[in-house]
Amino acid sequence: MEQVLLVTGASRGIGAATALLAARRGYAVAVNYAANSAAAEAVVSELRAAGARAIAVQADVAHEEQVLAMFGQIDTQLGRLTALVNNAGVVDMTARVEEMSVARLKRMFDINVIGSIVCAREAIRRMSTRHGGSGGAIVNVSSAASRLGSPGQYVDYAAAKGAIDAFTVGLAKEVAAEGIRVNAVRPGLIETDIHASGGIPDRVQQLAHQVPMQRGGTAQEVAEAIVWLLSPQASYTTMSLLDVSGGR
Repeated sequence: MEQVLLVTGASRGIGAATALLAARRGYAVAVNYAANSAAAEAVVSELRAAGARAIAVQADVAHEEQVLAMFGQIDTQLGRLTALVNNAGVVDMTARVEEMSVARLKRMFDINVIGSIVCAREAIRRMSTRHGGSGGAIVNVSSAASRLGSPGQYVDYAAAKGAIDAFTVGLAKEVAAEGIRVNAVRPGLIETDIHASGGIPDRVQQLAHQVPMQRGGTAQEVAEAIVWLLSPQASYTTMSLLDVSGGR
């Protein structure tokens, strides 16, 4: 049976690398994006060139109605979902906690936490044997920040990713008997565009000396871990938080 995968936030970075690797492994892939349709369509073109069925699906995961519409589109165009990568996420500008507005905090948690939970909810409704599904796998993209706290930079982001860790553990236990495995990867310093959106485009270079391996990681290295967790090779792995952080 063909596996049908949704990768949120897949128009760039870790999401795009994951979508391409999964396509090469035989998945049909829905490439979710919030705003950059051109980037998403470029990823879809790569996936199709690799021989995969692929579509671009717009949804800001902070908005439930957009998430519901996205899942409906996948149902119609690709078929019943069997795999989900909750990758969509944001950081904000570097700030101390006493400088953070409630609007910033709501955006951080609406996208990084609530959006991931709602996407997982919709995936479970399609995957769970309780709902007539044949099982599946969910991988949440957390962050080493959930362990490190990101003081002076992104404590709110770290707190959101800590919530993802707890969500992963609880959900994994909840659906383990329904054919669904739930795991998370916790990337460390990875060379992606997300650092520029936080105002520190050279953050990886600045902090590489803190990494025992003395370098940042690549989106491809994280994608390899994600796709393994989705795969039958990880059939007895659930509730795991896999650090892909060079030892940091």
